[in-house]
Amino acid sequence: MTAALRTLARSGGPTMLWRALLATALVCGIGLLPWISRTDPALTVLKARSAEHDPTPAALAAVRDELGLDDGPLVLLAHWLGGLPDGDAGRSWISGTEVLPSAAEALGVSLLLMAGSLAVATGTAAAVCARTVRLGSRRRLGGRTSNTAPAVLAALPEFLVAAVLASVVGVQLGWLPALGWYGPQWMVLPSLALGLPAGAVLGRMLDDLLPGAFTAPWATSAAARGIPPSSVARHALRCCLPGILPNLGLFVVGLTGGSVAVEQIFDIPGLGRLTLRAALAQDLPVLQTGTLSLALLAAAVGALARICARLLIGPALRDGALLSPHRPAPPAPRTPPLLYGTLLAAVIGAGLPRDPLALHTGARLQAPSPTHPFGTDALGRDILARISHGALTTLGVALAVSAAALVAGVLLGLLPRLSGPVVDTVNAVPPVLAALLLTGVLGSGPWTPALAVAAVAWSPLATHASNLLQQERAATYLTATRSLGASPWYVLTRALLPAVLPPVTRHALLRLPGIALSLAALGFLGLGSQPPSPEWGLLLAENQPYVERAPWAVLAPAAVLALLGALAVTAAAGWGSPRPKADGGVPAPRPGRRASVHPTTPAEPSAEPLPPIVPQPRTSVLTPHAD
Repeated sequence: MTAALRTLARSGGPTMLWRALLATALVCGIGLLPWISRTDPALTVLKARSAEHDPTPAALAAVRDELGLDDGPLVLLAHWLGGLPDGDAGRSWISGTEVLPSAAEALGVSLLLMAGSLAVATGTAAAVCARTVRLGSRRRLGGRTSNTAPAVLAALPEFLVAAVLASVVGVQLGWLPALGWYGPQWMVLPSLALGLPAGAVLGRMLDDLLPGAFTAPWATSAAARGIPPSSVARHALRCCLPGILPNLGLFVVGLTGGSVAVEQIFDIPGLGRLTLRAALAQDLPVLQTGTLSLALLAAAVGALARICARLLIGPALRDGALLSPHRPAPPAPRTPPLLYGTLLAAVIGAGLPRDPLALHTGARLQAPSPTHPFGTDALGRDILARISHGALTTLGVALAVSAAALVAGVLLGLLPRLSGPVVDTVNAVPPVLAALLLTGVLGSGPWTPALAVAAVAWSPLATHASNLLQQERAATYLTATRSLGASPWYVLTRALLPAVLPPVTRHALLRLPGIALSLAALGFLGLGSQPPSPEWGLLLAENQPYVERAPWAVLAPAAVLALLGALAVTAAAGWGSPRPKADGGVPAPRPGRRASVHPTTPAEPSAEPLPPIVPQPRTSVLTPHAD
């Protein structure tokens, strides 16, 4: 019995059990949604079926008898779970049709859209990293650059990109169809809307790791021996890809179930829109089936991403023979963040003296002018004033959520066996659904959207941190550090965290505009800030119907968001890895003493840095065979 338990533990049995418990808890929480939110599911279902029905006691009683609501949520949940082994997911409470065929069809549509979006994201990420790969493979990579193009792309909201593509490319130019889902031509525009922001984030993460790979000793040796730049570039990409593959898996699940706004704009019958409509109508069989599908997809994609990362790393991960991918870099230029920060502060300061709520019905949708530099909206309100007054709330809450997500992501990233299944489960829950659950438990309040976004915003940061820690723990200098008597606390605080915190912090700052938009999107759906609040995301949502008549009403807040993204990325570029030596080493603990006794001053004679332990590159990969 003991041997069987040990075998189960080595094979990941506890992790699989933990993952199953989390998926069960998620599905059960979804099944209890109407009762947790203290609403009458019969009333919600009756209104969803037809708004003309009068909710009389007799009509509500008929709905309860039809659906069996009087039996209680546990009986309904057990009945639904009991039918799953036989392929029966129940019938929709709204339409009365079988759930499984419609959910499978919607999942197929979303997977096809995800594949197109992933192709666009891959091309975008390649374009973002092209300059670094070209210069690094030729040993011409200078100081750290702060490319703002990924920041601008990542800051653009998906629904705004979708609306612009649909109205300009689809309607005005007529190049591609803008509505429906009938063939390959109909997936081009939604794939672009989803893939461009995702590819910008992934490309920026990869571009952050590549300089460390190109300055590693193997790259220097390869250049000295005349290895072609293309071979050096391929090996550098292979070294860096394992650090972002799990995040790519998160994007796959997010593009499948979280593309609700894009599916609504282009009228795509995907799983995200189906799940959201079921959540709003409290159609539990459809909602539970959609959530379970996303949870299973998240588990499968997460496992596949981890397996691919291990295959790319090879036996070096097991043998502790990796080189640290985080190298010291020259300080980033300070001019770009100062310029962007000055522009953002000037925009906010110029609009603060103006009244954001003043209505001028005779000046509706006016173009930019000296009186209204950013124009007016559909009610004649000054857009500059609304942007400025909305900055305090938007930026303040977004910064707080980003900081909380960063702390939670790093802490949970230290415990990958605990956080890995949690990340996969959380990633299967769109922010809208998380907001509905939190609203039901905590009630509607000003901090409910922030809690909902924070509940899911930490997962990509935890995944990024855990993968970087996994590679850093297998670095050769850590093996030497432990052999000299370094304690686990010393290794964590003096080696691991200094190497992981800078790239994860840059990742968190890159997601800052997206967090601000997620908060505003929840407010637009009735779960947060409501009009006439001047929150930036609400400005985009309110003015989106007028994008053809008054494009400035949408372009102005979008430009400010892009400016925020550029500021975040260029400011984060200065957050460098504090490595004291180019070989990636850390100060060694004092000989004869544990490192936990604080070998503080590097100037002590006995606190010499570790000598670099650099394995020679394999002949079959980078070096030519000796004659």
